[in-house]
Amino acid sequence: MVDYKILYSKLALKDAKKLSSANLATKAQALIEIIRKSPFQNPPPYEKLVGNLNGSYSRRINIKHQIVYEVRESDKIVRISRMWSHYGE
Repeated sequence: MVDYKILYSKLALKDAKKLSSANLATKAQALIEIIRKSPFQNPPPYEKLVGNLNGSYSRRINIKHQIVYEVRESDKIVRISRMWSHYGE
């Protein structure tokens, strides 16, 4: 099985700093490793997003924050767009 390549948006890189200061970096990294191996593995559960994030998926880091990502199956790339709350914060 081929691992997916992980790409990060500028926002996701900024969010990574917030996760470190909130002591959530380890949990986020564990989720990213699961996504790298299989972006649609269940468990842990993922959600298919709708609205302006249609085509993206999310996995919860904790009750408030989540990783939002898109999958390009054709070239095995996962682009992580956010790693903090996507509820307008």
